[in-house]
Amino acid sequence: MRAPLRMSAALVVASALLTACSGRSQPGTSDGALTVSTTTAIIADLVGRVGGDRVDVTSIVPHHGDPHSYEPSPGDAVKVARADLVFSNGLLLEEPGIMKMVHTNTREGTPKVAISETLEEYGGSVIKLKEDLGLDVLWLGWAVEGEVAGEGSQVRTTAVGMTGPGDLHVYLTDTLGHPRSYVDSTDGFDAKDSFTLPPEAHTHVNWSFSKPGTYRLTVEGRTETLDGKTAEIGRGTVTFEVGGSVGGSPAGSDSPASPGVSGGRTVLDGGHADVALNAEKQQVYVRVDDPKTGKRTHHPADEVVMSVPDRAKARVPKEDAFRFLGEPGADVWVLPQAVLGQHVHGDLDPHAWEDVANAEAYVRRIEAELIKADPEGRRVYEANAGRYLKQLGALDQEVARQLAAIPADRRKLITTHDAFGYLAKAYAMEVVGFVVPVPSQEPSAAEVRALGDTIREKRVPAVFLEPNLAARADVLRRVAQDEGVRVCTIYGDSFDNKIHDYISMMRHNARELARCLGRTA
Repeated sequence: MRAPLRMSAALVVASALLTACSGRSQPGTSDGALTVSTTTAIIADLVGRVGGDRVDVTSIVPHHGDPHSYEPSPGDAVKVARADLVFSNGLLLEEPGIMKMVHTNTREGTPKVAISETLEEYGGSVIKLKEDLGLDVLWLGWAVEGEVAGEGSQVRTTAVGMTGPGDLHVYLTDTLGHPRSYVDSTDGFDAKDSFTLPPEAHTHVNWSFSKPGTYRLTVEGRTETLDGKTAEIGRGTVTFEVGGSVGGSPAGSDSPASPGVSGGRTVLDGGHADVALNAEKQQVYVRVDDPKTGKRTHHPADEVVMSVPDRAKARVPKEDAFRFLGEPGADVWVLPQAVLGQHVHGDLDPHAWEDVANAEAYVRRIEAELIKADPEGRRVYEANAGRYLKQLGALDQEVARQLAAIPADRRKLITTHDAFGYLAKAYAMEVVGFVVPVPSQEPSAAEVRALGDTIREKRVPAVFLEPNLAARADVLRRVAQDEGVRVCTIYGDSFDNKIHDYISMMRHNARELARCLGRTA
């Protein structure tokens, strides 16, 4: 059941064949001077507006796909291998496998541009990503800190030993609801009990324990470069106390995020934290985020106990895919993944385009890079960019005008994705919560109750679902119905069969927010 994060060999083979057969990009579906590959449909739309007929642009992630979890195919490797220029969003928006495929398959010398990572130079801005789902148990992820030399290099974390009364499973539930097991203690540990992350990234996973008691898990980190070189960068042991309450806040405490102390060690039983491997210091830490102050602290792994209290008790889902956890209905204690799919990201929010002023910065960066790659097309790119920037300027005013008409006390956002921080900051909205649907993992009664309380206390008139997540948002729909509020649609990372371009997406979002949150709603 274990599935290390690795790229299919077919992707590398496809690139090798193409590189051998052609020294220059092969023609695509148009006669454009440049063949451009982008990671997302939103970026492809922006590139197409600036490039016009001089650019043949394709997106790796389909127009309805999720860049956080999409897995590239051999066909995607072909697109990248043919490209004269590759645009990504950056800030770890894209699933790591996408970026590894890009680094592996681009021809030597092909520019790879992460647009949002220099956004300030083009008049944009970035903000920190806030993570606080208000879970009633610890929200624990994995993280990698510190720089790693070499383009496309990653860090592999491997479980190498464990003591405890039962079995430990670390797994991820993907966008389609399928579990992927990364650490499985039932048959001992080997190289398969591992996963990779890019530098300065972290991800969310499920931690499942089969019996109450004390567990000690030892992990080891190694750097991996694209040319196959590896180097060990440290190991450490993390401790879990499963069942009951430990040290600090007891089960049912009103403030589970406050660390307690047990035997001189810090006890974590709420809030957001990561098991963090620092590549430069070659040490394993537990990294803790304080949602009230926004500060981050680091604790040596052997000085922390992660509490998995009885309120974390769940039952093994009935679906066959979850049989690796035990018999259906059996008790397990779970620290939940809480967000859907392979959600790897860093400290900065990558969804910058939700502020139209940032989309203008994207366009300026795209214009500059197209001119570098195709100087003969300068006049075309400058003219196209100028026209489109005027449209975006008008769009920015239109969105601001519509959202300003919403009474201030009703500008509250509850969504299925943490993608709207930029929209909120730019247009004086407030994100009061997001509920990401995780298949086969029902939220606890306390979490459902907390959502209802938030809707009532904040007087939220409506909740918003993204089309690519709406089919799985049963809990949010149910709570909205119970509270008598509307369920509306908002677009975040992708398009669908109704919305095909950025301007239409933002117009829809503004109109839908105004319609659903306004006084007449």
